[in-house]
Amino acid sequence: MPTPRSTSAGTRSRRSAEAETGSPALHDTAVADLQSMRPETLARIEAAVTELFCKQDFYAVSLLDVARSANVSLQTIYKYFGSKESLVYSMLDLALSRLGARMIDHLQGIDDTRERLRKTFWVMLDYADRHPDVIRLLGNAIPATRHRDIRIFENPVLIGAFIGVLKEGQQRGVFDDGVSSKILLDVLLGILLRVVQMHLLRGDPKPLIDQFDELFAIVWRALSKPAPQPEQAHTPPSSR
Repeated sequence: MPTPRSTSAGTRSRRSAEAETGSPALHDTAVADLQSMRPETLARIEAAVTELFCKQDFYAVSLLDVARSANVSLQTIYKYFGSKESLVYSMLDLALSRLGARMIDHLQGIDDTRERLRKTFWVMLDYADRHPDVIRLLGNAIPATRHRDIRIFENPVLIGAFIGVLKEGQQRGVFDDGVSSKILLDVLLGILLRVVQMHLLRGDPKPLIDQFDELFAIVWRALSKPAPQPEQAHTPPSSR
């Protein structure tokens, strides 16, 4: 079991202020170490965080609200997380790590560049359909400037899988090599996140996966290497 944090007067004051106002107190470690937490306890906390924070503003939810919803003590929440940032980042890291593991598993044994990208996009779109609250949580609770505080965004295995698909496509002359593979990843994720977020905002009851072929065609065109343009004959300006 991890050693409980010091309950100094300053720490108690910080906790009291957060419990009363719902304002986040910064924590040294953005993502908590959950190795020693019981799986059933972690599952209840994850469910509570997802339900509460995806439907309310970050500042409207207190750690006490989470503790009550998860049926755990407030002391347990502070022991493992210490702040709302750490709590939310940790739950998102947990959820997105599952997505990463699934994606890497689905890419095993696929060599064709188009099929690798197709499978990558399918897994991501299917995840968004199955876990809309995680997408809402990511959009509502975490500003883009803090995404780097979620470990999965720096996970070399997951990001390496993304970049590997794109770099390989560039080397094979399939994807646009006029920009870096990181820019291609930005384009891919930019299209995906915008489509998913607007789908949720519009309240469209149809799953996005129903439009997979059409959406993938858009992504494929966006990432594909442009066809060579014929050189235009240079006509010198007429002299007067």
